[in-house]
Formats: sequence, structure tokens, C-alpha cells
Amino acid sequence: MKWYLKKIQYIYDLIYLLTLKEIKVRYKSSVLGYLWSIAMPLCYAFVFYISFKVVMKIKMENYSLFLICGLFPWQWFANSLGASSTVFLSNSSIIKKVNFPRSSVCIAMVLNDGVHFLLSIPVIILFLFLYHKNPSPIWLIGVPILFIVQFIFTLGLSLLISSINMFFRDLERLVMVFLTLLFYFTPIIYEETMIPERYRYLINLNPVAPLMVAWRHLFLNGDINYMYFLISFLYGLFFFSFGLWIFNILSPRFAEVL
Repeated sequence: MKWYLKKIQYIYDLIYLLTLKEIKVRYKSSVLGYLWSIAMPLCYAFVFYISFKVVMKIKMENYSLFLICGLFPWQWFANSLGASSTVFLSNSSIIKKVNFPRSSVCIAMVLNDGVHFLLSIPVIILFLFLYHKNPSPIWLIGVPILFIVQFIFTLGLSLLISSINMFFRDLERLVMVFLTLLFYFTPIIYEETMIPERYRYLINLNPVAPLMVAWRHLFLNGDINYMYFLISFLYGLFFFSFGLWIFNILSPRFAEVL
């Protein structure tokens, strides 16, 4: 039992140090620092606001607030998946020299983006105040729950992509194409109710859509949509199990291609 606790402590310390390294590398020689974490989704929100609210005159109240409530959690997901294809390659020097659980590199990367997502929540709160709204006490429960679900979901996909990309390097480019398509098929710049009712059931076939909608319901309405939460949780368990399975199969051969 004592040996088991020491192993858990070792893995915890390892993930903590790797996550800290990722954060330091991200902000190394950066003047604006934290502002870069929120700049991209805010820029996207501005562009979509001009395109859809000003030019196309979409009939939706508080559209800029609506946008950032979906764009911030999406940024975490997209950044982690975009970086996952090269995460083992970029840490090849450590992997070659030190014997440690390789999955911790992926965990640290996803946690790094997750921390920056949490740091963006004050911006959402600021926008809520600008629109005369207040954060709901349910956030204290909803944010940790959805954070864990998105972490498991994103980690599973990251393990899957990073492992396969070691042997099929074209996957890196395919992931970026996939993320672009997935963004527009996910109700982020439009509400799920705007989809014709006969096609609305297709939302649940998009693995990331229920999660993004659940985040927006939490931030905007102060409630947890349990249907979308349950669907997201099941998707998370599936992709985490599948990603870990593929990683365990392929990881012993990483040394051949590094």
C-alpha cells in the first residue's frame, strides 16, 4: 500500500512539473502573457459579431456574450487537439533520456490549456456584468463537473491523435482540417434551436457539440443541461478508453520512430 501511494505521488509530481514547464514555455519572452490566452477567442467573437450581427443582422440578443461563452471552451479543445499531434515529437529529448509514464506528457498539455481556459472565465464574468447579468451559484458545481468531462474527453482524443501521428505524420494536417469542419458543425456561432427541427437530433452525433452547448447553458442561463452533460460524459468515457487503448498498443514502439 505504501509503495502504491508513493507511485501516485510520483505521477502527481511529474504531471505538476510538466504542466508548469508547458506554462513557462508558453509565456517565455512574452510581453503580453495572459492577454494572448484571451486574444484569439475575442478576435473571433469580434469577427463573427460583425459578420452575423451587423452585416447579416441575425436576430439574437446579447450575441457577443453568446459567442464568447462557446468560443472559450472551444479554444481549449481546439488548442489541445491541434498540439496533440506533435506532443511526443516535441518532447522526444525527454522521452529518450528518462523513463517515465509517456501519457503524462499528454496530460500536462491538456491541463495547460485547461488552466488557461479557467483563467478566461473572469472575462466571461466581465461580459456578463456588461450585459447586466450575474454569474450563477450553480457555477461552483457546473464548472468543475464540465471541466472534468472536457478534460477526459480531450485527453482521450489527444492520446489517440498523438499516438497515431508517430507513425502516420499526415494526421497532423488532417487534424487541422477536421477541427475547421467540426467548428462550423458545432453550435458555437449559432444556437442549436436555429437548426431545423427535423435535423436537430444530429447535434448529438457530433461528439463535441453537447459539451459546448452545456458550457453555454451554464454560463448564460446558470443551469446544467443534464441531457447534454450525460451525452458528453459518455462520449468522454468512450474516447478516453479508446485513446488509452491505442496509446498502450503503440507506445512501446515510440522509440523506433523518435
